[in-house]
Amino acid sequence: MTDRNVEHLRVLIANERKDRLALVVPIVASLGHEVIAREIEVKDVGPVTARERPDVALVGLGESSEHALELIDKIVREAACPVIALLHAPDPAFVREASKRGVFAHISDDDVEDWQSSIDIVLRRFAEFHELEGAFGRRALTERAKGILMERHSIDEDSAFRMLRERSRVDNRKLIDLAAAVVDGHRLLPKQPQPVTQP
Repeated sequence: MTDRNVEHLRVLIANERKDRLALVVPIVASLGHEVIAREIEVKDVGPVTARERPDVALVGLGESSEHALELIDKIVREAACPVIALLHAPDPAFVREASKRGVFAHISDDDVEDWQSSIDIVLRRFAEFHELEGAFGRRALTERAKGILMERHSIDEDSAFRMLRERSRVDNRKLIDLAAAVVDGHRLLPKQPQPVTQP
């Protein structure tokens, strides 16, 4: 199907129709990818996604749009890979609902030649999404650590950040690692310093 070198991907395919699964598998294989799972039942797709950790999932719209949306929900909940909705006919209402559930794109079996390009774009966007999510997580962790230091040392936000940055430099540790240590260690400390008791 393609004459260029592509990254070998592990692909999960889900559809309630076995005949559609059978049509999609050889197309994915012809792109140079490995189909690691073919799922039909909603109850099975979550555990398979968690166990197999696919690089990408293709969820086909079969007889029931609700079934396909439930498949998407289960895969997205595992947050293991991006999900692409596979349509056999235009269905704007389904695409709208699927986008609310977390799909990164939709492709049509009318445009098989474009599948690899769509997969490439989705993988890039998914990686960017995770980087952004990680940046927000790191910022939130740093903000929590600053809040703990502000409360414990009765200092302002700038002073708390300087304290973190200075300790990070002195200890030769990443600031985010130090922030995590503050947040994790904070759970072990009492709310107020305890008075020292003399024997």
